[in-house]
Amino acid sequence: MNSYIGITDFTDFGQVQEMSRLFVAHRPQGSSRMLHIGVMMSHKTLHGIPSKWQNAFPAKESIASIFSSDKVYNCLHYADYDNNPDLWKSLAMAISYGGIGIHALQLDMIWPEPGEIANGVHTSRKQIEVILQIGKNALEEVGNDPQKVVERLSDYEGVIHRVLLDKSMGKGLGMDADGLIPFAQAIRESFPILGIGAAGGLGPETIQLVEPLVEVFPDLSIDAQGRLRPSGNALDPIDWSMAGNYLVKAHRLFA
Repeated sequence: MNSYIGITDFTDFGQVQEMSRLFVAHRPQGSSRMLHIGVMMSHKTLHGIPSKWQNAFPAKESIASIFSSDKVYNCLHYADYDNNPDLWKSLAMAISYGGIGIHALQLDMIWPEPGEIANGVHTSRKQIEVILQIGKNALEEVGNDPQKVVERLSDYEGVIHRVLLDKSMGKGLGMDADGLIPFAQAIRESFPILGIGAAGGLGPETIQLVEPLVEVFPDLSIDAQGRLRPSGNALDPIDWSMAGNYLVKAHRLFA
């Protein structure tokens, strides 16, 4: 399983092409890291329900075109923090909008039902990886206890392939990497084949926040979102010069 450097909030394929060229140009020799192409979708945007995010997220019908390259890691981020019913149906539908190029589905949710995830992916008939976001609310639900996180994750064996430790959840809040190390260590000890990623306020001026985690887990994956625009507000478009600078600095971090 290859690690990745991620950017979330792509809205068209031209952005993918631009970042892919930069990523390859600056990737250290011998590195197998992938460029994670993150595209957002929520329960509301999937089902045509008015949402403040509807102008920030790409139209669901355009997602397949964003995932046109097979040289990157195309990941659809599906957000639903309201525990809406029939999750499996929504997941199967969401995956279908990813087209033939989708490689992964990230679940921005609070401990979704494992059986619903498995059913949704199976119904989609696609071979994709599943990434479970373990965010601030998910951690609070288990008392911010690494061992309890591991206990909850045991229910997801065979269903998910990676986890993303993310207390910011797209809001640009700065990462406390030292505070995440005990969670990552517990997960790695109990599930050695599970990929581990981290996110939280990473950008061109804050990439150093993740250094303590990288020192312990050199195969760590990372993702950036909110801090890739001057405002820090995920409702605003990404500043692609900032995103490119982040990619260059991230490569240096892992070199």
